[in-house]
Amino acid sequence: MNEIKVFLVEDEMVIRRGIKNSIDWEKEGYIFCGEASDGELAYPMIIKEKPDILITDIRMPFMDGLELSRLVKHELPETKIILLSGYDEFQYAKEAIDIGITDYLVKPVTGAQLIGTLKKIGQKIEEERGKQKQQAPEEARSAGRQRLFRHMVSGKHT
Repeated sequence: MNEIKVFLVEDEMVIRRGIKNSIDWEKEGYIFCGEASDGELAYPMIIKEKPDILITDIRMPFMDGLELSRLVKHELPETKIILLSGYDEFQYAKEAIDIGITDYLVKPVTGAQLIGTLKKIGQKIEEERGKQKQQAPEEARSAGRQRLFRHMVSGKHT
């Protein structure tokens, strides 16, 4: 597995530390690339780090997880988002689906639950990366053919 970057946003320090420290990120094949206590602080860090997976709490001060997810999906549409919520309410889940959240976990979340979810999403990321690598050479050949055709039509090549 290629390195997959994970960013965590959680306002409750005990939960944030628990998630960060309960997983051996490197051993599991991930890079823990950053953390923040709310969406407002997290957003510029996320744009800079470009994580593959964002784990965010739904209810936080200043900017909640849904708003953060909307912004991240707009700027980094490939980023997979895991939403953590202590609120088992359908409205949050429905809004999360509309935004394009990858997974929704209800707190308290165990390390095993989170690793299971990360592995599932990691496989999806690897599949997408594999497809992109396969498409790149074909796109390059197609672009080369188009360039040659334009040159021939314009008279630059015979």
